[in-house]
Amino acid sequence: MKRPYASLPSQSAAAWSNSALFMALDDSMMSRLENIRRSYMALTERLGDPDVIADSTLLMKVMSDRSQSEEVVNTYENYKQLLQELEEARGLFQDAGDDPELKEMAREEIKLIEPQLEDLEEQIKVLLLPKDPNDNRNIMLEIRAGTGGSEASIFAGDLVDVYRKYITSLGWQASIIDFSPGDDGGYKNVVMEVKGDKVYSRMKWEAGVHRVQRVPATESQGRVHTSTATVAVMPECDEVDVKIDPKDIEMSTMRSGGAGGQNVNKVETAVDLLHKPSGIRIKCTQERSQLKNKELAMKMLMSKLYDIENEKREMEERARRGSQVGTGGRSEKIRTYNWKDSRCSDHRLGQNYPLSQFLNGDLSSMHDEMIAKDQEELLRALSEEKAAV
Repeated sequence: MKRPYASLPSQSAAAWSNSALFMALDDSMMSRLENIRRSYMALTERLGDPDVIADSTLLMKVMSDRSQSEEVVNTYENYKQLLQELEEARGLFQDAGDDPELKEMAREEIKLIEPQLEDLEEQIKVLLLPKDPNDNRNIMLEIRAGTGGSEASIFAGDLVDVYRKYITSLGWQASIIDFSPGDDGGYKNVVMEVKGDKVYSRMKWEAGVHRVQRVPATESQGRVHTSTATVAVMPECDEVDVKIDPKDIEMSTMRSGGAGGQNVNKVETAVDLLHKPSGIRIKCTQERSQLKNKELAMKMLMSKLYDIENEKREMEERARRGSQVGTGGRSEKIRTYNWKDSRCSDHRLGQNYPLSQFLNGDLSSMHDEMIAKDQEELLRALSEEKAAV
């Protein structure tokens, strides 16, 4: 149902900003928008500060903080501009007197502005929703072959290929930092580091169990097999996010196997790290120096520990608001890929997609749908909380 903007009482341009706006956005939203705008303007001024310009680290932080509120501020400014145009159109309608052409022109202008205002209101509400604090982080992406033997490893390899295509399409960067090859191809386990703009905000929707139904290349009688692979999406973190007591770490070194030159095979460059409280064990053999492998192992450990705590928080929050989007846990079955029917089924969305779309790395529409559904649930939860007050 459209809001009756055109029926607002006539007022001066100075008065509408505090009365007409409140009829569409409540006081708390207005206050937040004004605070965000003031903060944005202050950050904009700081960009011209010689002390900030001289400090590259500080300059990057100010630019990053400013960019996070830029879309909100621009949308808010557009909203205020449209409200002013609406006020002017209403004034024209009232001043037209008995001039039917002038009245009709004003009426058409009002009809044009109203839906634009409603769209901007919805955008503002979404932009003001609580943000996932991890959305801007890079990730560690871990893919493990599940049930299905060699076919599960081959499927894990297929997932790696899909994600590489998707990562490339978004201009992100990915590198494999640890892997265990499958006996007939693919991977038993592979860990990738993915860097880019807001990587976690999109890749987090890939976490869970992926199931494939197809005739394996290793199947001689043409029978359809069901295999699985588990995807874990872990936000990258540092010592500030996760505190690890050195006493809890048990570390040993060994010689790396495989290709890589004499140094790799003759010097103990590989690292085997055990975190005793959690039982997490990480082996790193990728780098050519023991120090780099140790740093990489610690980085992976911190991401895993952070991910465990993050998953607990997310599940508690989703349970609190009765989320239907999914648990986000790595035990949740999120998609099934059916080769015979060329179908990719997302169980959280209850929708089917062409299998070719997924295999080509075109995941954007699936992620957009997940983001939209999550935003709808957040809006519903906020609305229910307000109604209960």
